[in-house]
Amino acid sequence: MSIWEMFAVFAAGISAGAINTIVGSGTLITFPVLLATGLPPVTATVSNALGLIPGSISGAIGYREELKGQRSRVLKLAVGALIGGLTGATLLLALPSTAFETIVPVLVALALVLVILQPRISRAVQRRRARTGTPAHPDGGPLLLIGLTLASVYGGYFTAAQGIIYLSLMGMLVDDTMQRLNAVKNVLAAVVNSIAALFFLFVADFDWTAVVLIAVGSALGGQIGAKVGRRLSPTLLRALIVTVGTAAIVQLLLR
Repeated sequence: MSIWEMFAVFAAGISAGAINTIVGSGTLITFPVLLATGLPPVTATVSNALGLIPGSISGAIGYREELKGQRSRVLKLAVGALIGGLTGATLLLALPSTAFETIVPVLVALALVLVILQPRISRAVQRRRARTGTPAHPDGGPLLLIGLTLASVYGGYFTAAQGIIYLSLMGMLVDDTMQRLNAVKNVLAAVVNSIAALFFLFVADFDWTAVVLIAVGSALGGQIGAKVGRRLSPTLLRALIVTVGTAAIVQLLLR
């Protein structure tokens, strides 16, 4: 890499770390930059996955206050993230690179619809529970575990916009604030990135310059994202999710 390419990758890492912590979809910044430096798609994907781990951990640490009292929930959902992430990483090396291109924009679009409708859906669910006397499941139940596991399969494969899918599923099935759910999302993203990168270490080639630049940049960006994201109101956070998600769909369709 030239010095300017290294600077671009580092800057992309900072941006991706911040955006991943607040919303998700940071890969849509780092991945095109890595491709522009001349890296092959698979090498860019695996280098990106390893480089973003410090950013995910940094973002989770930044949301540590919102994680209090959620240990049981995080541990249960992390099991699905672990299984899904490993499956997705395996598929990346087994399937053609175009395998997910058709379905990914549809998944992100559906997730955005759920994010927009989440307050209305939550109120309807709460009214139904009040009528039937059914208590809310603190962890979202089997449906959320299955949904997050499937989303993590995609996350292990490519990672772009997985955070938006996580937030839409949790927002619909868990009765909690968006900020606390966002904190859980950051932990799950760290689990998926870590297990996928660990798998790739044994079977794929990395560009270690890119890995280090993204790792340092995303760690800084994770702290920036946590400081900004924790101050956003639920409405602003939801609006930002929709804005970033819409941009993600456009970029995915134009690839």
